[in-house]
Amino acid sequence: MPEIRFDRYYRYDELTRLLMAYDEEYPGLIQVSSIGKSHEGRDIWLVTVTNEATGSASEKPALWVDGNIHASEVSASTACLHLLHTLTSQYMKDPEITRCLDTRAFYICPRINPDGAEWALADKPVIIRSGTRPYPYDEDALSGLTETDADGDGRVLQMRIEDPNGGWKEYPDEPRLLIRRDPTEVGGRYFRVLPEGTLKNYDGVTIEIPNRKQGLDFNRNFPLEWRQESEQSGAGPYPTSEPEIRAVVHFIATHLNIHGAVTFHTHSGVLLRPYGTHNDEHFPAEDLWTFQKIGEKGTEITGYPAASVYHEFRYHPKETITGVFDDWVYDHFGTYAWTVEIWSPQRQAGIEKFKFIEWFREHPLEDDFKLLKWSDEALAGHGYVNWYPFDHPQLGRVELGGWNYQYAWRNPPPHLLENEISRFAEWLIWKNLISPRLELHSVQMTPLGNDHYRVQMVVHNTGWLPSYGSKRALDRKVVRGVVAEIELPPGATLVSGKQREEIGQLEGRSNMGSSLLSWADIGVTSDRAKVAWVIYAPHKGFVQLTARHERAGVVREDVELV
Repeated sequence: MPEIRFDRYYRYDELTRLLMAYDEEYPGLIQVSSIGKSHEGRDIWLVTVTNEATGSASEKPALWVDGNIHASEVSASTACLHLLHTLTSQYMKDPEITRCLDTRAFYICPRINPDGAEWALADKPVIIRSGTRPYPYDEDALSGLTETDADGDGRVLQMRIEDPNGGWKEYPDEPRLLIRRDPTEVGGRYFRVLPEGTLKNYDGVTIEIPNRKQGLDFNRNFPLEWRQESEQSGAGPYPTSEPEIRAVVHFIATHLNIHGAVTFHTHSGVLLRPYGTHNDEHFPAEDLWTFQKIGEKGTEITGYPAASVYHEFRYHPKETITGVFDDWVYDHFGTYAWTVEIWSPQRQAGIEKFKFIEWFREHPLEDDFKLLKWSDEALAGHGYVNWYPFDHPQLGRVELGGWNYQYAWRNPPPHLLENEISRFAEWLIWKNLISPRLELHSVQMTPLGNDHYRVQMVVHNTGWLPSYGSKRALDRKVVRGVVAEIELPPGATLVSGKQREEIGQLEGRSNMGSSLLSWADIGVTSDRAKVAWVIYAPHKGFVQLTARHERAGVVREDVELV
């Protein structure tokens, strides 16, 4: 088994060697391929996981899982690696994992954004939002503060500068902690607080933080409701303009067997579902109920709450974000897609009830003390750094310290990483097993005399979801019904029936009520479909029967005419 550690983060070359080792170690179970190249020319690796002895991945329902679309959110890659490790190490040991890989497939893309992750994991990290391509302008700022490791200690902290008009002050009983200055307060010792960094063309008075030269946000570049730079920054010049996103979009659009998707991000410790742009009334009711059931199971397994982006995770109550992955996958393909925000320092510190985004605008002082205590005890003081003097090349005497955001907030600290990411594999496996699953119910061959035969095939959907997946998929007309085909032996002809026939969609169990007293259709066989042929076969032989559904898989059966 490839050696993999979950207390560290892997750079691109190490990640590549690790994935290739899995490919070599597990032939017939793992296949590593490239779905495209990044801006800087790195392969975007995709790991296909399924038991090929029971059928190819393309003929099975599949779950898409990805990570690290945002440059510094490197624990998302590790979550994907942990899923890969769980599947391979437990196949033929755990009955649910074995059943899953025998009947379903996973498409795992651990690092959509290899270029940005390399910058984040460099010895002297550079933190950008997504890709390294300059956007919207290919020029450096001529003035202002650039966030960087100014003192060369491998950390990007905060700078505080004493200023009588500053907005922050030390808390009397805990001077490490800065709190807001009261609105009418004067006569104290106050500070301005900036990101650690260096300045260009400083005039001795004004400090601005210009936009990064690398201004792209890949999770604004997907096709649904994409908006231009004038309306939403970072979305790129046109939908799928970035090669990384174009590769993902092309793969998903050409693999209609994908019935579900999960994209890993950081941070907040929450399972997010669409929409980000519409309230829940925009859903077909059945799809909303299904999303809610999947979310409830996710919370049960992971401990993360499930939330609507629109209702509970907006950065501003009057604004929405468009062109994002999960909205696009659900709205265009009717695929149940989720964004998992890994890691919550608040919850680690014992802060249980908080609003994910609004907390950063307003929260009780008690929360800061809990977080400070957590840093001291669980992180040995490396999360919140005591303020220390530094002779800044432009600003003179300042103090560096405060939160080491990249270490404590943006991703789990390495020694806490495995515990955080190990909670997801079980939910992902369960999520794959709820897919529609086309199986053979029965086949009958009846001799009619005079070299005529009647052949009947009945197929059924044994999965929880209906074959089409969601009502949105039906609305979008993206999923064809079950297609039945017959191939005749030499010299045979069809007397009745069609060589290829679409026999409709098959329901699952996801829309059943929770009580026998509900309006659910007890005993109705909407999960089954029947097709029959009459064949003239003077030389007998075998007929080959096939039933296929783009989302639910393929079944085949050879029938001897006797």
